[in-house]
Amino acid sequence: MVFLMQLVVTGLVVGAVYAMVALGFVLIYKSSDVINFAQGELLLVGAYICLTLVNVYHMPFLVALLISIAVSFLLGIIIERTILRSFINEPVISVIMVTLGLSSAMRGLIQVIWSTDTRTFPEIFPTAPVNIGPVVVSQVYLWSLFVSLVMLVAFSLFFKYSHMGIAMRATADDQQAALSMGISVKLIFAATWAIAAVVAGIGGILLGNINGVNSSLSHIGLTVLPVAILGGLDSIPGAIVGGLIIGVLESLSGGYLDPLLGGGVKEVAPFVVLVLILMIKPYGLFGKEIIERV
Repeated sequence: MVFLMQLVVTGLVVGAVYAMVALGFVLIYKSSDVINFAQGELLLVGAYICLTLVNVYHMPFLVALLISIAVSFLLGIIIERTILRSFINEPVISVIMVTLGLSSAMRGLIQVIWSTDTRTFPEIFPTAPVNIGPVVVSQVYLWSLFVSLVMLVAFSLFFKYSHMGIAMRATADDQQAALSMGISVKLIFAATWAIAAVVAGIGGILLGNINGVNSSLSHIGLTVLPVAILGGLDSIPGAIVGGLIIGVLESLSGGYLDPLLGGGVKEVAPFVVLVLILMIKPYGLFGKEIIERV
C-alpha cells in the first residue's frame, strides 16, 4: 500500500507539471487550431537558460528563473512575429508542418550550443525528505507540485477575469467576431505563443531539477501531447485533469508493469489509454464537440 501511495504521489507531481506544459498546446490550439510540435524544444530552451545562469554565471535561482521566463516570453513573441505570422489564413496543415520544422531546427541548435550531455542543477531545494503519513516525498517534488498548481490557478484566473484573457477566449471562439469588436488578433496570437513558451520553460526548469537536463527532455513535448488530447485540445480544465491522469498512469505502469515486462510500458501506456478514451469520447474528456450542419 505504501508503494502504491508513493507512486500516486509521484504521478501527481509529474502530472501537474505535464498539465502546465499542456496548457501551451491548448492555448495555441484554441486560438489558431494549430498543434505546436515545437513545445518540447521551448521546454528545453527554458531549462537550459536557467541552468546556464545558475551554473555558469552563479546567479541565485530565483533571479535565473525570472530571466528564463522573460527570455521564453520574448522567444515566443519572436517565433510568432518572424515565422508564424506570415502563415495566418494559410491551411492549418501548413502551419503544423512549420512547427515540425521549427522543432527540428531548434533541437539541432540546442545540441550545438549545449551538447547532448546530461547536466544537473545544483541542490536548490532542501534535500531532507518530507513524511506525509507513510509516504516519503522529496522536497523538490513538493515544490514542483506547488509551483505547478500556483501557475495553473494563476492562468485560470487570468483567462477568466483579465481583459487580455477574455480577449484571447473571444478570439479562440470566433476570430471574425473578435475583429469586429476591435480585438487585435495578431496581438492575441503573439501573446498566446509567449504564454505557451513561458509555461513550457517553467515546466522544463521544474523537470530539470528532478531529472537533470539533456536533449531527451524535449521528448516530454510528445508525452504531453496525449495529455492535451485526452483532456480535450480546447479545454484548459481538461489539460489539468489529463495531466494528472497521465502522470499517475505513467507512475503506476512504471512501478508495477515495467519490472514484469522488461520496461517500456511507462512510455506506451498513456497512448494506449488515450486511444481507448478517444474511442468513447472523440473530443477528449472535456473537449467541445463540433457539430457541422449541412
